[in-house]
Amino acid sequence: MFSSDNWQEIFQTIKKNKLRTFLSGFTITLGLLIFITLLGLGNGLKNSFNQFFMDDATNTMFIFPGRTSMPYKGYNVNRTIQFKNDDLADIQKNFPFYLEYITPRIFRNGTVTFNNESNSYSYVGVSPAHQVSEKTIMMKGRYLNDLDVKEKTKYAVIGRLVEKDLFKDKSALGEHVIINNTAYKVIGVFQDEGGDNEERRIYVPYTTLQLIEKNTDDINQIVLAYKPELGYAGAMLFEEKLTKFLKEKHEIAPDDQSGVFVRNIADNMNDNQQLSGVLTLIVTFVGIGTLIAGVIGISNIMVFVIKERTKEIGVRKALGATPFSIITMILQESIFITLIAGYIGLFLGIFVLKMIGDKLEDYFILNPYIDLGTAITATIILILFGALAGYVPAKRAARIQPIVALRDE
Repeated sequence: MFSSDNWQEIFQTIKKNKLRTFLSGFTITLGLLIFITLLGLGNGLKNSFNQFFMDDATNTMFIFPGRTSMPYKGYNVNRTIQFKNDDLADIQKNFPFYLEYITPRIFRNGTVTFNNESNSYSYVGVSPAHQVSEKTIMMKGRYLNDLDVKEKTKYAVIGRLVEKDLFKDKSALGEHVIINNTAYKVIGVFQDEGGDNEERRIYVPYTTLQLIEKNTDDINQIVLAYKPELGYAGAMLFEEKLTKFLKEKHEIAPDDQSGVFVRNIADNMNDNQQLSGVLTLIVTFVGIGTLIAGVIGISNIMVFVIKERTKEIGVRKALGATPFSIITMILQESIFITLIAGYIGLFLGIFVLKMIGDKLEDYFILNPYIDLGTAITATIILILFGALAGYVPAKRAARIQPIVALRDE
């Protein structure tokens, strides 16, 4: 039941004991502020992991040719492995159960010119599936299609920053750019969340690039995606079988680790998610430790408060106050201080995370945040512990005989 007299007394007690009240509230506010900030920074770290490792499709493998490190079947050591178009066809033929899509990559760098503007850019020969692999977002026009690859068209899809550099405020669609003395028609402009380097690339049909380069069928790299339903175990099995197949095809020793390299995003993701999980666990552990320290601090302060008010409690009991009324009075004060200080800590923590924003991006902490439900739950837990911290010494004090309390020094 609400009693204005009780609340009036609580406010008078708080006003009379400003330092004690401040110390009690400060312990709670600081505990929540540190907990929310640490947990938010941990989530910011996870954001960085997700942005860095999930810019491309996560069910992807990158296959690179290398040099052999041991002789095999009459071939000398240090032999250069070269992927060709038939490697794409053979992988599609032998692994239909695992494969979702496949694309080659042919990397080149050169001068790109439009009218009087020119700059040096990376341009890549790819197939249409490369758009899915890179999560390329089309801003204007379209991406390369199968007909472009089949007919070896001189079409180009340019990055947003390429258009900005060469075309200024003009649209690039339908215009022609000169890439290393060959004219390509711009059919699309893309953007990529991978950043400026990604958006300063140009994509052309890989068959066109092979035709221009003396009608070769060499490719630098193979990118493929396995079916997501295979899961982590299926992806690792696919990687093992694919590596074995390519080694057999290119006469590479089974134990040679240098002939072919396979970078499996699933494996990298698994390792990095485990690391991210461990870091988050550590941050959470430290945050919970801070909350516990806050609870202990509240308990110590409340024990001191009760000790300080022993004579007052003795007088109240001598005047007829019941143990229940004494406990209720102390609990009301404890809960009120804890509630106010707790929500100050909550809002301060959220404000600090908002102020940090992307300022710690160089330290791999991007847009730190905390789930509001988690923050409120932590606040409620601390308030409950604050009430418990007040209840235990209050119950003990309420049992003291009035004559003993009045003699307390």
